Amino acid sequence: MSLGAFVRRLCGPYEHQVGEAYRSIYVDLDDFVAKIAQAQPAPRKILEIGCGEGAVTERLAATYPQAEIVAIDIMPRVGRLYRGRYGKVSFEQVAVQEVARKRPAEFDLVVLADVLHHVPVGLHHELLAAAKAALAPGGLFVCKDWERNFTPIHGMCYASDRWLTGDRIRYMSATELRCKLQTAFGAEAVESVAYIAPWKNNLAFMVRG
Repeated sequence: MSLGAFVRRLCGPYEHQVGEAYRSIYVDLDDFVAKIAQAQPAPRKILEIGCGEGAVTERLAATYPQAEIVAIDIMPRVGRLYRGRYGKVSFEQVAVQEVARKRPAEFDLVVLADVLHHVPVGLHHELLAAAKAALAPGGLFVCKDWERNFTPIHGMCYASDRWLTGDRIRYMSATELRCKLQTAFGAEAVESVAYIAPWKNNLAFMVRG
């Protein structure tokens, strides 16, 4: 059992609230989804890759009540802390490659938030290629991750992420992440970069399909 799983078990029925409070130290997810909405106001179909326990999904569902949302992860118990609407929101334990194969070029908005630093570097291109394949022409791919630098908050983020998850995480510089996205989507595909509160380490690349 990872340290994070042990801590979550200790939280008992307050796990959702504790998780929200902990996450807010590093990233304001309401600000993140608000910036997505500015760039893509009315998507009909949304794919969230690596949704985890459903924190971003909750906010996407509240922001886009008419959209179909497919939230996926390769880990078990996908979306287990989700507290939003259902109906048009579904959670699936499946890889993005499988979704892209079954539903190519179907999603107006594809979101990948704080996932890449958990993925082995050798698999980055395959993951991004699958995200591109699932994205509808003219749709928006949003890739949010934590930028590597030498600040105290970065040290805190690395330590907590590394030891709570047990993953061998690797954060990238903004330049490195931009290059990966340009390689996968095209040299001119990065439309803009948003900084997400409360730290400028939170970068959200808006990539147009």
